[in-house]
Amino acid sequence: MRLSRNAIVVVVVLAAVALVLLLSGPTEAGAANRAKVTDPHAGQVYLYDGIDWIWMTPVEGVPVNDITESDIVWQGDVPSYGGIQYKAVRGVDVSYHQNDIDWQKVKEAGYDIAIIQVGRRGYTKGGLTEDERFQSYMRGAIDAGMRVGVYFFSQAINVQEAIEEAEMTLRLIRPYRDEITMPVYYDWEKIYEYDTEPRTAGLDSNILSDCAVAFCETVRAEGYEPGLYISRPTGYYGYDLTRLGDVHMWFTLPEAKYPSFYYKVDAWQYSYTGKVPGISTDADVNLFFEPIG
Repeated sequence: MRLSRNAIVVVVVLAAVALVLLLSGPTEAGAANRAKVTDPHAGQVYLYDGIDWIWMTPVEGVPVNDITESDIVWQGDVPSYGGIQYKAVRGVDVSYHQNDIDWQKVKEAGYDIAIIQVGRRGYTKGGLTEDERFQSYMRGAIDAGMRVGVYFFSQAINVQEAIEEAEMTLRLIRPYRDEITMPVYYDWEKIYEYDTEPRTAGLDSNILSDCAVAFCETVRAEGYEPGLYISRPTGYYGYDLTRLGDVHMWFTLPEAKYPSFYYKVDAWQYSYTGKVPGISTDADVNLFFEPIG
């Protein structure tokens, strides 16, 4: 088919226009449309929350964890810290479940820190109980030359109960005031029971944070360093860490390769089933990260 001279002219003009548009780059309309396409995860981090991989917006003003998987060196089932920012000190945390303990053997096995349960609140009726072995554990660990701290197992459901727990803790540790060099920890844990509903079931995260702040500030007022026992669920979805960022963070993540948590970790509970000389039962074992310099 032969094109007329007019048709040829039209084709040439259209081709020229197309070439000009190509050379001149995107149109204003195209640029505007592309500007609307943004990264939906800008400012977020991709992490595992204990259940699934999620995108999370970090909380501003809360220190970030600087311990990486490459910093932790394993020898069998015992980790050590191979980085340069911290000195890692090994420790145990115990309650009456550990029965009699030969603290000298614990110390000689390389565990320099003992965190001892001072008391607990019941998760059904809410009664307060001193740990049955608190006094003997404290005396034994101190006499063995270990650094000691304590924790209270909380099931507080309001600020008044949290303060009550702190006051009980302060009363019981008063005889050891000069010998407690590690933090006084608030250990609130979610209870999973299938036959009895815990009194803390459905506790609002704001109230949980209020309770932790009340406990920590009460012990701080008496000159002790407050600490918080946290997990991924309580760390990511429970506590308001902007209100607790200045307390010692004791993070639990057993049987993991490293303390995989986005926010700063001061201590890592790396196993519930540690085999520690001097303790006849399985024991909770930890690494405490102390800054160098």
